[in-house]
Amino acid sequence: MSAHPYSPAFGIAGFGFVSGALSVDEDGVAVPGRRAALEAAMARLSERLSTIDMTLENVVKTTYFVTDVALRDEANRHYEAVFAEPRPARSFVEVAALPYGATVEIEAIAHRG
Repeated sequence: MSAHPYSPAFGIAGFGFVSGALSVDEDGVAVPGRRAALEAAMARLSERLSTIDMTLENVVKTTYFVTDVALRDEANRHYEAVFAEPRPARSFVEVAALPYGATVEIEAIAHRG
């Protein structure tokens, strides 16, 4: 039985829908630090995409959930480093808390063109 009642990623008709990937390490422990948290969440997102044979290059939309909206500028710089132009559409939302003490969660929609 899965630890969660949902799919980490689901592919259908050329699309990939990825559940939120948290800023945790491979063992599920929250990663401290702003840049490190962004990198960890992106790494977990990439892992989830790989389960449906997709990569970050297939991403067309992301939604960031963060516990501090002041992370936005740093997240923008990180986004520019990770994604080539044209970059995916993105929403950026501050939330009160995230599971496991994470500070960043990224969900995505991908498309295999």
